[in-house]
Amino acid sequence: MNEQERFWQGEFGDKYSERNRGDGVIAGNIALFAEILKRAEDVKSVLEFGAGTGNNLQAIKMLLPGVGLFGVEINKKAGEGLSDIANTYIGSVFEPCSWHGDFVLSKGLLIHIEPSMLPVVYDTLYSSSDKYICLVEYYNPVPVEVPYRGHTGKLWKRDFAGEMLDRYPLKLIDYGFVYHRDKFKQDDVHWWLMQK
Repeated sequence: MNEQERFWQGEFGDKYSERNRGDGVIAGNIALFAEILKRAEDVKSVLEFGAGTGNNLQAIKMLLPGVGLFGVEINKKAGEGLSDIANTYIGSVFEPCSWHGDFVLSKGLLIHIEPSMLPVVYDTLYSSSDKYICLVEYYNPVPVEVPYRGHTGKLWKRDFAGEMLDRYPLKLIDYGFVYHRDKFKQDDVHWWLMQK
């Protein structure tokens, strides 16, 4: 287990989960995923890595009521809440995952992965997807580290989707941006929908 995994398993990860809850978070996610999912056909299962307490999967379930939901989360406390919403595995994105999904999601996960480990996570996302990969992350055209709540070595911005498009035979279906002043709030995030 690396230092980043220990960081998110502990108190900082617990506090992150507590901060990112509530009806406003769910409403913002419903608006976001309504926009993304209208471009994805025949989604029967969704697998999210770094699923937290299930805010994203809960929103997707409202949009696709019959969908099978699966979440991988490293923080035990967050995973307890997630298990009320989805099939849950408490573990790391670096561990082998036998689950697959039509729609594989990373929202706010890749930004927290130490850059040298990104290829491992990209491989996991790609191999776990039966059809679509959706990334919702901070974007920058060149890799840059950003101080994060008083910590260094915990948050990076880069062209995650571009790196995946260069690495695998994926087709970019669509992409977009959500401004933090939008009526349905997100945190200045970019999203990309890619298809195998």
